[in-house]
Amino acid sequence: MAERQSVAASSPAARQRHIQHIRRGLETISAGAFDVPDAVGNLRWTEDLLLSTWEQAATGRPPVSGREFRVGRSGGGFDRIHFRFLRPAPVGPPAVAAGDLAIPLNRRSSGPRIEIPLPVYGAGFSFGSVSLQVMLSRARAAERLGSYTSTGEGGYPLPLAKHRERVITQVATGLFGVHEETIQWAPILEIKYAQGAKPGLGGHLLGNKVTMDVANMRGSVPWVSLFSPFPFHSVYSVEDHRKHVDWLRTVNPRALVSVKVSTPTDVEMVAVGIYHAGAHIIHLDGSYGGTGAAPEIAKKNIAMPIEYAIPKVHRQLLEEGIRDEVVLMASGGVRTAWDVAKAIALGADGCVIGTAELVAMGCTQCKNCELGRGCPFGLTTTDPELSQLIEPDWAAERVVNLYESWKRQWRELLWRLELGNIRQLRGRADLMFHEEYERK
Repeated sequence: MAERQSVAASSPAARQRHIQHIRRGLETISAGAFDVPDAVGNLRWTEDLLLSTWEQAATGRPPVSGREFRVGRSGGGFDRIHFRFLRPAPVGPPAVAAGDLAIPLNRRSSGPRIEIPLPVYGAGFSFGSVSLQVMLSRARAAERLGSYTSTGEGGYPLPLAKHRERVITQVATGLFGVHEETIQWAPILEIKYAQGAKPGLGGHLLGNKVTMDVANMRGSVPWVSLFSPFPFHSVYSVEDHRKHVDWLRTVNPRALVSVKVSTPTDVEMVAVGIYHAGAHIIHLDGSYGGTGAAPEIAKKNIAMPIEYAIPKVHRQLLEEGIRDEVVLMASGGVRTAWDVAKAIALGADGCVIGTAELVAMGCTQCKNCELGRGCPFGLTTTDPELSQLIEPDWAAERVVNLYESWKRQWRELLWRLELGNIRQLRGRADLMFHEEYERK
């Protein structure tokens, strides 16, 4: 800790040298110059996945280092689900340019027609859980990609307003920093009822991250921990939920409404209720997601893994005859381009990405998010000096590069599956098999 504090408190030139030292080290490791100990990362975010993501963020292409970039070693989830390809992988570097990756975000007959050119947008990381520099980086990347990123539940810092056409305003149970003006700015409004990593617990931000700026944004007291209630105390039925949707659509009639929920055992009926309340997007957040602020006991024992929730909801929406009237987005442990494709094949329209973007900026899954001054790389921290370790233009470029690499992988996957666009992959679980039940 003492070393980190001395670096952060030093001159701008010293901080710049420190940043370059970190980047050179990670680039050397990702290039395979020497082995990485197994202690780096975890079974879901292995050392190979961390470093291959870093490599993709540097080059904009699938890794050439030989590191694994598709699956981890969790022993379950997407790591044990594989595609049945109809064509073999192309020899040499992938060069498949065809394949439409666009998805609509509104399938209803009313509301604005919004389409994004790739099947992902950015998850909510709130001001307080991450630095302003990270929020700006993600907004600039979304602007360049033609996609979106979410404010999370910590309010809407004014510097983001420059990118407002690509920023989703989240309205969560604590209503921190929610104002009529920021609701009116948004092209998409996101009601967050629960996070998959900690359903039933609400959000929390420890006091050592509630700086003066964070407290002013959230209308709270500095250095005092903040806890979001669970649930909205005005919502206990589908009818109550409809009132919330109507409220947001009244304040901003030009915005789409997304509803983020966790994955309880009756998640399919929750999804049907969300549709009938008038929402455009159902956002399922599975148990693998969440930052270092989420308790391990909650992530591992409460919510349903996302790979079980997606097909359950997809089938129920089909049976109700409403599947093509609503967009289904998935998050919670979606780490790679291959994870996104598997989620779509299980029944989602697309995915909402969080942690992978942080990994592109340098996250090593060290889990210091809620300890002391927070992230040593300036990501999940509110420390005004540590935050300067992230340069928004540099970080935005890395996020864009990561998605450029993912686009190449999706197009190759579509080609090998003999599909013309990503929308044709939705619900094609027949194109996959699970290691535990069947071997190809």
